[in-house]
Amino acid sequence: MTAGMSRAQRRVRVLGALAVAASWSVLFVGAAQPAAADTQSKQWYLSAMQAEEMWKVTTGEGIKVAVIDTGVHSSTPSLRGQVLKGVDASGAPGEETDDYNGHGTTMAELIAGTGNGGGLKGLAPGAKIIPVRVSDSEFEKKHSSKANDTVDAIRAAADSDARIISMSFGSPYSMPQEREAVKYAESKGKLFLAAVGNEGHEQNRRGYPASYPEAVGVASADRKGKVSFYSQHSDTVDIASPGSDVPYWCDNSFKSYCDGDGGTSAATAIASASAALVWSLHPDWTANQVLNVLFDTAGRDWKKGETSKYLGHGLIRPSMNVLKGKGEPGDPDISPLTKERTTGPADSSEKPEDAASEQPAKNGAEADKPVAAEETKSSGDESQLGLILGVAAVVAVLGGVAYAVVRRRKAA
Repeated sequence: MTAGMSRAQRRVRVLGALAVAASWSVLFVGAAQPAAADTQSKQWYLSAMQAEEMWKVTTGEGIKVAVIDTGVHSSTPSLRGQVLKGVDASGAPGEETDDYNGHGTTMAELIAGTGNGGGLKGLAPGAKIIPVRVSDSEFEKKHSSKANDTVDAIRAAADSDARIISMSFGSPYSMPQEREAVKYAESKGKLFLAAVGNEGHEQNRRGYPASYPEAVGVASADRKGKVSFYSQHSDTVDIASPGSDVPYWCDNSFKSYCDGDGGTSAATAIASASAALVWSLHPDWTANQVLNVLFDTAGRDWKKGETSKYLGHGLIRPSMNVLKGKGEPGDPDISPLTKERTTGPADSSEKPEDAASEQPAKNGAEADKPVAAEETKSSGDESQLGLILGVAAVVAVLGGVAYAVVRRRKAA
């Protein structure tokens, strides 16, 4: 899907079930909303995740994030100076900075936007964006483009200077070439995050590339720390991130932002920014270690090492590492996703000038079929999951992210 659930009526929504988590507001002390009467005042998750406090330690400086999406318009006030040279993998007219509907630009701003001009402020405003443009179904109808452009896009991102690859796009169809591209990214030491999709309340099919074993499947959560009703759910969900009530660019005119749900698309971007903050603070860590820490510090009320089919390891909480030093990085060469040895260090990022828990291996099934609620083992009654995000008697409010991850290849 493109920019939000309000536009989902024109596309397929990807949604999730109702697993409950503790209020994000209970997670952090004094988590007040921004006072500014602009778009940033609607980014409720920034205060819930203690962004201002984390930015005093790191802003994600030195980390590059490849955004595989509809393109990234590099001239918005919030992205000026934040976007590096990228790749247009679509084969259609234009280049990677020609965003044909605003979705990719929204994702880039959620990751590394400066907030200038009252625009969206990224959770990792010190990070840089490498745009990689692919086409969605609507764009393909209007222009001649490559049929399997995501395969080229993932490989291009893997060969770039990015440490993190964020892909808020997906499809209910698995492709061997795409799976190999994701494995290639892993071999290059990249951390690959993808949206699980926004059709959890409907067919709830597995979404790809999020369901490949080597990809981090990101679900959407709302302000109360509950999984967004539309967020797709299965044993391929690895972690949950804010997505509900996240503003987005209304269209490719870039004149205004719209209110609505960012969906699993926004959730993936915010999760990628969380990884950038942790990696910036520990530039010598591998992708495996960064992911181990994100899993280890996620908010949950079930046993460590077990996963929920709705929230994976739980609600993402980078502040636990950035502000409190918590989280076990583990073996640098063993993937917390597959439990297998990976190859290649992620040494292609700039270093800052200043200064986990186990998870069952993902189901590698590639059949295009709905995922029944009983299909996946989870801990506890996830329709009423009280997520303990305790930080010294305080818990914080996390938001619901729900973007459609559908297209033959759609934006999530």
